[in-house]
Amino acid sequence: MRCAIDYWPKFATYAKYIMDKEKENTMTSTTDLNMVNAYIPGRANVAPATAALIERRDALLGPAYRLMYEHPLHIVRGEGAWLIDPEGHRYLDIYNNVASLGHCHPAVTEAICRQVKTLATNTRYLHDTILELAERLLSTVPETELAHLMLTCTGSEANDVAYRIAQVRTGGTGVIVTETAYHGFTDAVSKFSPSLGVTVDLGAHVRLVPAPRLYHADGADISERFTRDVEAAIADLKRHGIKPAALIVDSVFTSDGILPEPTGLLRGAVDAIKRAGGLFIADEVQPGFGRTGEHMWGFQRHGVVPDIVTMGKPMGNGQPVAGLLATADALAEFGKNSRYFNTFAGNAVSCAAALAVLDTIEQEGLVQHAATVGKILRDGISELANRHEAIGDVRGVGMFVGVELVADRASRVPDRELTTRVVNRMRDNGVLLSACAMGHNVLKIRPPLVLTAEQAGIVIETLDEALSAVRSEKRG
Repeated sequence: MRCAIDYWPKFATYAKYIMDKEKENTMTSTTDLNMVNAYIPGRANVAPATAALIERRDALLGPAYRLMYEHPLHIVRGEGAWLIDPEGHRYLDIYNNVASLGHCHPAVTEAICRQVKTLATNTRYLHDTILELAERLLSTVPETELAHLMLTCTGSEANDVAYRIAQVRTGGTGVIVTETAYHGFTDAVSKFSPSLGVTVDLGAHVRLVPAPRLYHADGADISERFTRDVEAAIADLKRHGIKPAALIVDSVFTSDGILPEPTGLLRGAVDAIKRAGGLFIADEVQPGFGRTGEHMWGFQRHGVVPDIVTMGKPMGNGQPVAGLLATADALAEFGKNSRYFNTFAGNAVSCAAALAVLDTIEQEGLVQHAATVGKILRDGISELANRHEAIGDVRGVGMFVGVELVADRASRVPDRELTTRVVNRMRDNGVLLSACAMGHNVLKIRPPLVLTAEQAGIVIETLDEALSAVRSEKRG
């Protein structure tokens, strides 16, 4: 059992449609979510200077890297929510959550410069900055038993270490994730990151469950259904002699299509994995650091208590700093028997950057700001649905908005082609975003926390124009 869809009448129809479409797609570029809206050589004309730069890049970096958009961007500078190309054209970046405070935020850049001129060393020496960072982060989760901070350089590393801890703590290897989840690129974590595409094999110890898609649930109680799917996955692991180690969930189900509702939907599933002896890992790489506009962490809106919380590079506004918070119980045996050391993780410069991010979120009231401007975005896009039949659903929380584009509102069939054309049209008109979800048909809007109301208006206007233009092209 890879995907427990037996309980989902509407979802089963949706899933069958997606699986049929995937059978038609033979190229990696059409099955890998990281390749949606990508530049594919030979499919679009690019300017000679851009073509030369791409050729040079391919020669030097090899074939594994990808570029976004049909016409790739050459970016030379960043400023707040803007990215700027060599000709001075400005692009509103509403996709890159790594720069959580916006590009080149002065508080972070000044903290990095100040610290790098003073001390840049690792965790084998005592320094106060890492301890202050740990105290500050742990103070954001007072309702939990989370007690320790471990630092890494990336979210992939954080999830890799979290999985190692779960294996040691439980004696198991089984992992349960949603069917379009992304949790990282390491060898261990890529085995439970199905959004990487069909060329990256899932592990035999991995079970997939449907994400709680309210839009496709046909009135069903999705909290109950998600719980039952996780219970079914646990039973299947045990039936095959695999002891469950962890349920790992992005608490807003970002790669599954941005699915924030209903609040509390994780409770039953978390209870189920803990009854089975496994750990609950809250992957906060995308929902964390105030992005939901409600709390510091996405899991807090569901009233659950994780054993481990993982964080990514938004922690340092793009500086290579990430990590995890863990309970004393989860970490005890791992810490006793395993030596953890990461030369760069926890260095004083990265810790200073992370502290500057926490200071800025607090001083500028960015959690509330995310709620206020996020609502402007959602309300404005919802209003567009009155004029554009292709908008099937608008959902989100804080600085997260998902816009599901469909070929038909009655059947809710995903319109992947339309989505790709809209994304590229918006890029041409100066707004950068991408797509996600099983059907590759949900516009993924994930701007910096500092996005202004005026900039939200630009997003709404540009989306309106893109939908109108693509509709006219289809009619023509």
